[in-house]
Amino acid sequence: MSDFSKAAYSINLWPEGFMPGHGAQAPEQDTDDHRGNVDRLTNVSKPALYVYPAKNPTVNPAPAMIVCPGGGYSILAWNLEGTEIAEFLAQNGMTAIILKYRCPNNREGAFQDAQRAIRLARLNADKWGIDPAKIGIMGFSAGGHLTVRATCKYDEQSYKPIDEADSRSPKPDFAVPVYPAYLNKDEQVAPELLPLVNLPPILAIHNADDAAFVKGTRIFVNALADGGFDFCFRHYQDGGHGYGLRSAKSVKDWGRAMILWFKEKRIL
Repeated sequence: MSDFSKAAYSINLWPEGFMPGHGAQAPEQDTDDHRGNVDRLTNVSKPALYVYPAKNPTVNPAPAMIVCPGGGYSILAWNLEGTEIAEFLAQNGMTAIILKYRCPNNREGAFQDAQRAIRLARLNADKWGIDPAKIGIMGFSAGGHLTVRATCKYDEQSYKPIDEADSRSPKPDFAVPVYPAYLNKDEQVAPELLPLVNLPPILAIHNADDAAFVKGTRIFVNALADGGFDFCFRHYQDGGHGYGLRSAKSVKDWGRAMILWFKEKRIL
């Protein structure tokens, strides 16, 4: 069952009655599918943020990361790509903020939720003890696509401003897509991610044996290289897809590599 209790605190993304777009038709629930010890949450109509404060941060205020679980925009892999990631980040000195975004089949709602999440993190920076100039976003599979879209389309007004939070910038200060999905259309970067302009530092993580999606990541990072952007591509040999921090294959190193990249970029 998806566990929301480990977060220090949580907030709803939208004031009651002001959420743009639409939610799910059915009540929010965990699915009956728990294969691989994965809690699968679906029918999200009330998106929210779940905050895991940094433990023993090495910089003060701490950097923060919006965490977007994957699940094909149908479910959210809540423990595998949410709480386990948040706890890892918090243990390494970064405040983690899990985004419970709208699903299923609601990419536009998810994008609105991601933009709103970054804005709310900036609005609450003092309260949460985070640096408003060090707010990143990371995601897995479909959450990786959402991460890249929020990073590349930060200047797109996906909804009309509602309150003070919407005066803040939705542009992340860094981004980490992990085995992202849907980044390409044929041999090109997917059109909803274009154009690539004035992007923050990006760490892309993928492995060669994720046959369905690694091609899109290669196309995306090649476009980053062509554009002269600040990026790093950690390309592993094997790991499959949907492993979070649990893999025993070569990609098991990605979490440590990410922390080293944060230190290299003086984020941590």
